[in-house]
Amino acid sequence: MDRTIAIDVSHLCKTYDSHHAVNDLSFQVYAGEIFGLLGPNGAGKSTTLRTLITLLHPTSGTATVMGHDTVREADTVRTLIGYVPQERAIDRFLTGREHLQLLGALYHLTTDEATKRINELLKLVDLEDHADRPAKTYSGGMKRKLDIACGLLPNPKILFLDEPTLGLDVQSRLRIWEYVRMLKARGMTVVMTTNYLDEADQLCDRLAIIDGGKIKTLGSPIELKIALGGDIVSLTLKELDRIPSLETELKGRPAIKSVRTTTKGLDIRVESPEKALPAILEAANRLGCSIEFIQYNRPRLDDVFIAHTGRAITESIPETESAS
Repeated sequence: MDRTIAIDVSHLCKTYDSHHAVNDLSFQVYAGEIFGLLGPNGAGKSTTLRTLITLLHPTSGTATVMGHDTVREADTVRTLIGYVPQERAIDRFLTGREHLQLLGALYHLTTDEATKRINELLKLVDLEDHADRPAKTYSGGMKRKLDIACGLLPNPKILFLDEPTLGLDVQSRLRIWEYVRMLKARGMTVVMTTNYLDEADQLCDRLAIIDGGKIKTLGSPIELKIALGGDIVSLTLKELDRIPSLETELKGRPAIKSVRTTTKGLDIRVESPEKALPAILEAANRLGCSIEFIQYNRPRLDDVFIAHTGRAITESIPETESAS
């Protein structure tokens, strides 16, 4: 991977009425990588993204894009980036091509330049055959592909994607993933926010887990999983009312690193299954817990998230921590 620094964020803070939406963030994004900000709704991901694309001024700290300060050189930064928001205001009556033509005029592209770019982008996102249909007839996945084409129209060095597959069906999500990988293969730097663990795991070269406006950990998905250490033994119990007593019994035992309640049982992080499993089964038997199912797996990205934040990504954020 190219170690040229495309984005440099140093001690970035954004405060609203004494509430820290983003609190002392520092990270770097390398040229040509897909970098993810992973966290639940309200973690501070979009605030960070909007600061990097110059829509927000930081309360303190700095951010540079391709060496240009996002506050002092905002106009220059805007010429280097493309942005795909969570929801673009698509005019239902314009066609896909007309959307891109309108945007081309806003970017002051010449007619010839705009026509060439639009044709290239419609082909890239597989909308050539649908370009002259009104956007109101597009599926959710097609609208998202049009969004990406709009973000790519100015031929940016860096593309920012805010929740690129939010609300899409599985097939549409996989198609968007293909386009993002294709952009990386063409040498583009991509920064994306997501609250989908599988998306971060599949797409990102490196990611920062962000929660309550702070970065909890940063690295490649593989590095983060290896660093967590231990394997996961997942138990499904027949009697759900026995889960708390078994959790209490197992916590603090040798070879058991952590125990977490799930909807149907327990996720137990262990140093080695061989050492821990006999103790787990013995405790369950002694407490009269009927085990319906045992599953063993290596640490997953959701295990990493839980280990660093204390909760699953789908769980709500405490009121005092939430950030926009």
